[in-house]
Amino acid sequence: MSDELLINVNEFETRVALISGGSLAEIHLARAAGYSLTGNIYKGKVLRIIPGMQAAFIDIGLKRPGFLHANDIDRPRIITSGLPDEEPKGPEKPTDIRELLHDGQEILVQVLKDQISKKGARLTTQLAIASRYLVLMPLSLHIGISARIDEDDERERLRVLIDQVRTSSHTQMGFIARTAAEGAREQAIDADVRLLLRMWDRIVARRASSTAPAVVYEELPMQIRVLRDFSGPGLERLYVDHQPTYERLCSFVDEFLPEYRERLVHYTDERPLFERYGVDAEVARALTREAPLKSGGYLVVEQTEAMTTIDVNTGGFLGTHSLEETVYRTNLEAAAVIPRQLRLRNLGGIIVVDFIDMEDEEHQRQVLRILEKACEADAARIRIEGFSSLGLVQLSRKRTRESLARQICEPCENCSGLGFVKTAESTCIEVFRSILQDHRRQCRNDRRSPDSGYLIRATSNVVDRLLEEDAGYLTDLADQIGREIRIQVEPCYGPGEFDVVLVQGMSR
Repeated sequence: MSDELLINVNEFETRVALISGGSLAEIHLARAAGYSLTGNIYKGKVLRIIPGMQAAFIDIGLKRPGFLHANDIDRPRIITSGLPDEEPKGPEKPTDIRELLHDGQEILVQVLKDQISKKGARLTTQLAIASRYLVLMPLSLHIGISARIDEDDERERLRVLIDQVRTSSHTQMGFIARTAAEGAREQAIDADVRLLLRMWDRIVARRASSTAPAVVYEELPMQIRVLRDFSGPGLERLYVDHQPTYERLCSFVDEFLPEYRERLVHYTDERPLFERYGVDAEVARALTREAPLKSGGYLVVEQTEAMTTIDVNTGGFLGTHSLEETVYRTNLEAAAVIPRQLRLRNLGGIIVVDFIDMEDEEHQRQVLRILEKACEADAARIRIEGFSSLGLVQLSRKRTRESLARQICEPCENCSGLGFVKTAESTCIEVFRSILQDHRRQCRNDRRSPDSGYLIRATSNVVDRLLEEDAGYLTDLADQIGREIRIQVEPCYGPGEFDVVLVQGMSR
């Protein structure tokens, strides 16, 4: 399947879109707040150790301290010198984080996950620095191969080649061969090793000269990082609509990806790049709850703090033979579409899919096969569980940054992100209840004034209902309490907001 990378840059925003098979597969945004801190390395300071959580909060210079769990601490080299010159001794993982850290300690940490919602960044001391073909693990001795490289002969070739290059470079640091390393020659692997070692030397030097909290290594800018990560045999074109960015990418490609030089194109047409490919319209649809299926069915995607739920519906698809066949075909189509929606919306964590109930177990197996096949195109790690006894399928997708909706949108001020507001009828009932309660309180305290009345201030839809459907209730209430009740529209009020004011000098 052919891929195209679209890079749109202006003074206030950078956007990168991956077009796969003619459809938008991923969208990446970088605004004033930056793109993503994932991969950045900091010299941090331990603020507080939480023994009950076996974790620590680390000050790395952000608004919220980062979160470091004991399982993410590489022991003991990161604690002593931060250099890979000694082997761990004793138990592999201490049982108490207080044996690893103490308050005020300075350590090197790397961002695993960005700040999401109200949670600080997730940190690790198991450092990893990526390049074109390899990932350097400076505090490890391990040589690993990407699981996406299937052929055993190629895996063994890369393992031997990396070990040889590592030995000739007089280093015993760990390396992982990325998927892009498949078929790479010794010269390319050697160049990557030397580049990564130079980067690590700079990190060590900055670590020694800086005071915590401080950044000692920053990942590449978004447009270069995405190009590095998505470069592969399927990437046919890279369009850039910004001259300085184009020149910078040319320099990067000439040095690290020379085979992509002819594929890099400076886009100069008058029609905006994203408009030509329909990216903005796709993004707008990805911000809605529903995702249509070609058959007429649709998905309902609900993102919550704990998980994401996806409900599959037949919608306008009526089928041709039987109910089971209609359900089966809808579920098959949904299984092929769901991974693309997860990738496009950048939804991670736990995902629960409610497929339409199927009686045939073979149909369930086929739906799972299609789902697994469609997930293979996603670079993020996805784990799929089978159908549960309730007919639900649970997935987990690695999450490193905020979802698309949370990057672009914010919770509604009126509903606090709930997605619902009170109806005019409910608000009117609350108004009546407030008037009755205040009237009874006035009577109990013997403070009732005969010439006082109530003024209701609310939104126009509430006022309309008080004057129409609930006019009889309003009149009866005024007779019951023996006071005049007036109404006033407040345009600045939101749904469900109202005031009931006791006004003196208002007689019936």
